[in-house]
Amino acid sequence: MTTERSLVLVKPDGYARGLTGEVLRRIEAKGYRLAALKVVSPTTDMLHRHYAEHEGKPFFEPLVEFMSSGPVTAVVIEGEQCIAGFRSLAGATDPTKAAPGSIRGDLGRDWGAKVQKNIVHGSDSPESAAHEIGIWFPEL
Repeated sequence: MTTERSLVLVKPDGYARGLTGEVLRRIEAKGYRLAALKVVSPTTDMLHRHYAEHEGKPFFEPLVEFMSSGPVTAVVIEGEQCIAGFRSLAGATDPTKAAPGSIRGDLGRDWGAKVQKNIVHGSDSPESAAHEIGIWFPEL
C-alpha cells in the first residue's frame, strides 16, 4: 500500500462553532498525519473550481454561498487509506442519518437550510484529492 493524501475542510459552520480542534483531534487520534493546515476565506473562484462537477445543479449556488459565508480550515492529511478512513470518520452527509461516533453524527444536525451544514468535507477519491489539494494548497 501507498500513503494517500486527502483534503479535509472544516466548513464555515464547524469553524464558527469552534469545532476545528475537535475535528483535528479525531483525525490525529485515528493516526493520520496533518501534512498542511491553514485557515482560509474561500473565494468564489476557488469554490467554483472545487465544486465544478455540481455546477448547474439546484444546490450549487446555495452551496457556494454557504461555503463563502465564513472562514474554512483546510487540512491535508496523510496515511494509509486515509480517504476512505476520513470519510468513515466524518459519517453520512446528512448529519441526522450519520452514525453516533462519527463527526457529523456527534456534532452535526439539520439546521433547515438550503444545503447541509455538515461540518466537514473530505475528498472522495485519489483523483479528487489531488484536484482539491491543488485548489486549496497550490504551494504543495
